[in-house]
Amino acid sequence: MSQDSAPTADPLQEIEATTADADAGLAAVTNADELEAFRIQFLGTKGRVKGLMKLLGKVPGDQKKAVGQGVNALQKRLQSAFEEKKQALTAGATEAADAIDVTEPGVAPPVGNLHLLLRTADELTDLFGRMGFDVASGPEVEDEFHNFVALNIPEQHPARDPLDNFYLADPPEGRDEKHLRLLRTQTSTVQIRVMQTQPPPIRVVIPGRVYRPDTHDDTHLSMFHQLEALVVDENVTMVDLKSTITQFVHAYFGPETKMRFRASFFPFTEPSAEVDVFFEDKQQWIELGGCGMVHPNVLTACGIDPTKYSGWAFGFGIERIAMRKYGIPNIRLFIENDVRFLRQF
Repeated sequence: MSQDSAPTADPLQEIEATTADADAGLAAVTNADELEAFRIQFLGTKGRVKGLMKLLGKVPGDQKKAVGQGVNALQKRLQSAFEEKKQALTAGATEAADAIDVTEPGVAPPVGNLHLLLRTADELTDLFGRMGFDVASGPEVEDEFHNFVALNIPEQHPARDPLDNFYLADPPEGRDEKHLRLLRTQTSTVQIRVMQTQPPPIRVVIPGRVYRPDTHDDTHLSMFHQLEALVVDENVTMVDLKSTITQFVHAYFGPETKMRFRASFFPFTEPSAEVDVFFEDKQQWIELGGCGMVHPNVLTACGIDPTKYSGWAFGFGIERIAMRKYGIPNIRLFIENDVRFLRQF
């Protein structure tokens, strides 16, 4: 800011001197603090412009009008210049705040990815696709015929107990098992639909959600995902089933993976077995799922001649597969939506 000019004997000259100092001072303002100091010095209640009004009491009467008009004109002029300067400084601050420094390193926006279970399902269907399998799908709300009857599960079988299934509603009186709806308990229901609509040879995999009222623990949920496989053709044997599963396990988990087949029983396969894989982190065998040769009654229920065709099937838990592949200790982690867990994959 310029220093205040010394008072002059001529009031008009003093007005001109104040005008010159104010112009110079405003031109030198570069920030809000300097602008406020300018306002106090020239436009404040004790500022220089107000001080010029005292000149009216010291000038002859014929000069009062000229001096008063000069002071008023100076005040309006400085007030207008002050407001323009204030707006200019405010706009400059806003532009600076919004400006992007293109020389700074960029910040990449967060990018989402597929959930680990979906990615695992894609990996599995891609692997079996290279082995010659097509992908099939079916409804999650099923009837008892496809979920039980066609799979050779008799009415008195424990698997049909209402406490072990999610039935949606009781059927109207007089309706048969095709009209009683429940959430499917296995993706084997899609096997039935495929065999009903497609003649052999059949070679499909079926990924999907299934529902069972299981107690939740480290390896069980009431909603989980299965990968089902079905092969139906002439001269299909248990050797084909075991070699396919062994090839899958070693291709997906690694050739050093320990696995075993245990004899078991399922109404829809005969003979039947369960497949276990050794979990290194838990140091224990954990079941991946069941498998076996398709029961002749199932083929008959689907309109396929069991004297000409045979087949095998398996159903593996996708969560179990992902847990073994990525060393995940608890199945609950898949559904808790903890971003810290999901970001690891």
